[in-house]
Amino acid sequence: MTRLPPPPSPEVLTSAVDPATDILSLSSSTRLVRLFFAGGRHPQRWNSFRHVGPLPHAFFDPQRPTEDGVPARDDENGVVYFSLSIRTSIAEVFQATAVVDRQTRAPHVVMTRPRRALRLLDLTGLWPTKVGASQAIWQDSTDRTQAWARAIREAMPDLDGLWYRSGVDAGNPALCLWDPPAASALPARPDVLHPLDHAGLDLSLGRAGQELNYTILGA
Repeated sequence: MTRLPPPPSPEVLTSAVDPATDILSLSSSTRLVRLFFAGGRHPQRWNSFRHVGPLPHAFFDPQRPTEDGVPARDDENGVVYFSLSIRTSIAEVFQATAVVDRQTRAPHVVMTRPRRALRLLDLTGLWPTKVGASQAIWQDSTDRTQAWARAIREAMPDLDGLWYRSGVDAGNPALCLWDPPAASALPARPDVLHPLDHAGLDLSLGRAGQELNYTILGA
């Protein structure tokens, strides 16, 4: 696999952007899906942006770690990850164990549509190649991809986030949102919000588990 080099200067990052092809405008009619944990030591809300990072498993966390490499709180940089399907969300969140626990830490699924179009840098196209990153930008170790996330965030602070491919769900779409400014794009209420053990999710989770070869607990 091609190793991801350090990111170049902000000028190089921005000068390579062709707004017509490298900036994806994700329509407000697009359904976004997220799996999050409403319980445990660090409970989340469906629309909460995480301000502590970078976390070891999170590819595009924009926060800068401490000198010891420990995640730090950064109120100026929030992050949240979405996909376009339940299967991709399940694949991403439970990839470490391939076991989907529908109860521990109160996992929930949310489906929502943004209030406005989202401006996302498209990492699935030619922009990564133009700046020397290639598709390793969403495949390499997280310490390298996070360095690129910070560089992109600093060079283009008006972006809502990044559009990339899931490495554990056949390259299906995934997106990372940064705040500011992306919080302004989320609605006050989602379309769907269910605990993961909701009976209405049995069929979707069963199918996802079968396709991914993940074990579904409580199915």
